[in-house]
Amino acid sequence: MKGAATTRIRIILGIVVFVALILVAKLYSVQIMHGSDYQSKADRQYVKPNTTLFDRGSIFFETKDGTRVGAATMKDGFTLSIVPALVKNEQATYDALNKITPVDKKSFMEKAAKKTDPYEEVKKRVDRESGLAIAALNLPGVGVYKDIWRVYPGNVTASQTIGLVGFKGDEIAGRYGLESFYEDVLRRNAGGNHVNFFAEIFADIKTSVFSGDSAQGDVVTSIEPSVQDFLQKEIAATQDKWHSDSIGGIVIDPNTGEIIAMASLPNFNPNDVSGVKDPKVFSNPLVENNYEMGSIIKPLTMAAGLDSGAIKPETTYDDKGFIELNTKRISNFDGKARGVIPMQEVLSQSLNVGSAWIESRTGNEKFAQYFRSFGIGELTGIDQPNEQKGLVTNLKSTRDVEYATAAFGQGIAMTPIATARALSVLASGGKLFRPHIADKIEYTLGTSKVIDGGVPVQVLKPETTDEVTRMLVQVVDKVLKKGEVKMEHYSIAAKTGTAQIADHVNGGYYKDRYLHSFFGYFPAYKPKFLVFLYHYHPKGAEYASETLTDPFIDITKFLISYYQIPPDR
Repeated sequence: MKGAATTRIRIILGIVVFVALILVAKLYSVQIMHGSDYQSKADRQYVKPNTTLFDRGSIFFETKDGTRVGAATMKDGFTLSIVPALVKNEQATYDALNKITPVDKKSFMEKAAKKTDPYEEVKKRVDRESGLAIAALNLPGVGVYKDIWRVYPGNVTASQTIGLVGFKGDEIAGRYGLESFYEDVLRRNAGGNHVNFFAEIFADIKTSVFSGDSAQGDVVTSIEPSVQDFLQKEIAATQDKWHSDSIGGIVIDPNTGEIIAMASLPNFNPNDVSGVKDPKVFSNPLVENNYEMGSIIKPLTMAAGLDSGAIKPETTYDDKGFIELNTKRISNFDGKARGVIPMQEVLSQSLNVGSAWIESRTGNEKFAQYFRSFGIGELTGIDQPNEQKGLVTNLKSTRDVEYATAAFGQGIAMTPIATARALSVLASGGKLFRPHIADKIEYTLGTSKVIDGGVPVQVLKPETTDEVTRMLVQVVDKVLKKGEVKMEHYSIAAKTGTAQIADHVNGGYYKDRYLHSFFGYFPAYKPKFLVFLYHYHPKGAEYASETLTDPFIDITKFLISYYQIPPDR
């Protein structure tokens, strides 16, 4: 009997302790973790009942020394409103308000004239100082209520990568970029008048304590704001000079897949999109648009030939200036023959015939297998919405000519991010990573999740990439601008690309429109960064070496200086 009573006491005590722990956990959540949220909601209910404050997690850039810089944050202030029937003197009221914050007079007078309306909003996003000043005037019929809205401190900085928020049905949600991709992390549950939390707990203990906002948090990116700013200025200057239809660039760590900077033009300011006429500008062309990239694909063809054993660095072939396959003629860019030459010249002179010859030695099936292993034709998995696969049906063709053209970057199309990822294989010792923009998610409950490039896949032998790197260094040291851009103390591996643009109306290719591309990595044998650049239909120059060499070298010198990268030779 005594033992049974003891057991009952222990059970009751256990229940009491369990409930107490639940109450403590809930109090901690309400008062400590979300205290400011509930305070804001309470403040708002005093001035305008039955409304809720918009809230959302933040997105951060991170500087090279680990300092956080806001990319997408929340700002608090006020919304200015009136009760028209209580406004005694419209002109005097307008004058008083306009001295503190600019107010559209025509709109104000129209709203003030609606004497039967109980509430009219005059201006949203009034800053805190102005809102408090208006409240202090105590004007009849004028009210300010607390509000919070999304702001992007960097304005156009990485705008297509960060994205923006907008209405999705009746709710505000992320619509593009990271804002959309990490919607589940960034969104906050709508508040409103909260029920008594004791009732909430006992009504549904599981929901109250163990779920809800456990997946909510902030997103920390690998984008370095100074590098992002430099990249944007560089591509803007390049576009101004060559009047290209569009332009973009990526700076990536080829050893991890981290995106250090990503930019394209035209772009937009997410703080004010009223002037945007074409909604396509909100999309990220670096992950959504496919292009035939041209000769920057030739190093991948060289790597496939070397890695498969089909060729060696000292292998030679007789370049006659053209070949014919399936009744189609393939020529070098200038149509000229080179005679018997080694593999180095295929890259140094950017020879289409040489690339097609390497592909033929490798074999169609094996060549296609290598390109697929580089991720060509597949999604990279980058944390951006609406990523598109490459257009690589030519790699499944029964015609030799399709593989030959693919070997020099025509007939297959890729997104810029897929291109940068594939080329990073050459810089990473043959490893394929998943590119990513977010580095970490910091949850509101205090935990965090690190985001990385996944388990690397070895797709090339390290000795293969060492050999291709050596070839590309020679391209920079001896060929690119006739060796003028060679850096005495730094090895740079790079290659240009000039691709004809397909004419989707009349078929074939335009004879006077090109896509220029450029990639390079440095220090070549232990690279810290890979830089990829492209622009669509530049005017006044035929070859990418004319339009993109200087921007690439400028970005390279900036990164070497900014990160204080030690010399490697």
